[in-house]
Amino acid sequence: MSLVSYDLHDGGVLLLTVNRADKLNALNAEVFDALAEALARAASDDAVRAVVVTGAGPKAFVAGADIAEFPSLSSAQGADLSRRGQQVFDRIERLGKPVVAAVNGFALGGGCELALACHVRVASETARFGLPEVGLGLIPGYGGTQRLPRVVGRGRALEMILSAEMVTAQRAYETGLVNRIAAPEALLDVATALARTMAAKSPTALRLAIQAVLDSDAPLESGLGREANLFGEAMGSADAKEGTTAFLEKRAPAFTGQ
Repeated sequence: MSLVSYDLHDGGVLLLTVNRADKLNALNAEVFDALAEALARAASDDAVRAVVVTGAGPKAFVAGADIAEFPSLSSAQGADLSRRGQQVFDRIERLGKPVVAAVNGFALGGGCELALACHVRVASETARFGLPEVGLGLIPGYGGTQRLPRVVGRGRALEMILSAEMVTAQRAYETGLVNRIAAPEALLDVATALARTMAAKSPTALRLAIQAVLDSDAPLESGLGREANLFGEAMGSADAKEGTTAFLEKRAPAFTGQ
């Protein structure tokens, strides 16, 4: 079985599953390689309109990095490991197609950072989130110190990071870390339905909207300028012509991604 399974469903929704349930889907070099390969394939596959990421088994989304690898690493090797994780998670954020995390259990350390790299997060009622690194003498290294404050605010991010405490799915929802909560048995159905809703929209518009939102951390003036340029790019697309014409003709649009 592949460490990251690649299952394309109806409606253009791709399900990527981290398959290391015996290790609570912990991230190691091989998992990162498999995830990078699957993301590259998804980026070039026109049949993929949206992606759902989840973990195998009932206990964990991804329980973190494989700590067994850490004690022997030097400072330079640690920095390289961090950059590798950041690179793979950046590919998720900048895939240009909506990515929904279906968090089915523990999302700790690198698992929480993986969920943060996804555009939207749906959590099981039994999910738990946390960044426990300071309890190991480390800090989050796969984007957690950067993405978490952008999602929940600096104060809440520092509370999670400095306490190293886990939070429930309900608390994650209250802070904005999670977009939706679902019963465990309905999690994949809810996440897939959300991804399918997104996948039905213009691929061109989805890609440009993601780019615009990722630029929203820039100063407002430059962000607005970027938005205007991307809006213009969307306006010149075949999808925009189809979408606006379909609206006026009171019919469903047939988007091609052009």
